[in-house]
Amino acid sequence: MPLITHLPEPIGYADGLRLQEQAVEAILAGTGSEVIYLLEHRPVYTIGRLRDQSSLRDAAALSFPVVETNRGGQATYHGPGQVVGYPILDLTPRGRDLHAHLRVLEEALIRTSAGFGVGATRRAGLTGVWVADRKLASIGVGVRKWVSMHGFALNVTRAALPPFFAITPCGLAGVTMTSLETETGQAITIADAVAALTRELRGL
Repeated sequence: MPLITHLPEPIGYADGLRLQEQAVEAILAGTGSEVIYLLEHRPVYTIGRLRDQSSLRDAAALSFPVVETNRGGQATYHGPGQVVGYPILDLTPRGRDLHAHLRVLEEALIRTSAGFGVGATRRAGLTGVWVADRKLASIGVGVRKWVSMHGFALNVTRAALPPFFAITPCGLAGVTMTSLETETGQAITIADAVAALTRELRGL
């Protein structure tokens, strides 16, 4: 069972990447255990190492830094009001199946959302978690020698949403991003979301 660690203060993206890389290297060296980090990032746009980065639109005009990173997928935003989860897991005993890993993360997010009364689902052919045609959570992962890194971003409060307007989220034209607060019409705190996620992620 992985250790679930919540970092209570927002951190920079580079710091989050460093935490992940240290945890991956420790597992590969046999000196560390699996861990899932739950945190908020300071505002940042990220994109996978792709030739086509048009989902950033006009990168020079964006209000926050842009970081190219070693995960799959197009542009997304991380910032306050959103819980980012980084599961650092050894996928070898889990069958070395990256698609299964993605589905497990989706299921944990769907169950977390259900705990707040939000009927989130999958959409065929699209990784992530949705409420009808609105995207609630994004997922982008990477692996190193079958140890996973990167993970998911769950939009919790309405404050997480406006920066998405400046990009094409996940490269999906016309997509509307949503949050748990938006869907419920009630205030939901990061602490509430972290507690719910922790319950659903324990079995990973």
